[in-house]
Amino acid sequence: MKRLLILALALAGCGTNNGLRPQDSKALPVAPYGAPAQPTAAELLTPSPQARPQRSNELLKTSEARRQDEFDLPPN
Repeated sequence: MKRLLILALALAGCGTNNGLRPQDSKALPVAPYGAPAQPTAAELLTPSPQARPQRSNELLKTSEARRQDEFDLPPN
């Protein structure tokens, strides 16, 4: 039981991303085509708004009547 707890704590610490940087022998990816500068590691780790869209909390303020469905036919 004690080993399981130690293993769980060790695995929980693996998910941190503090201080991520490329290895000494490797470089960051090249700048995207048309970009004025090469993005930093922090910019590469930040998700774009398209990857993480903001939530819309706008409620429906007025109800609208549905138009008649021309394909809602009785069974034959």
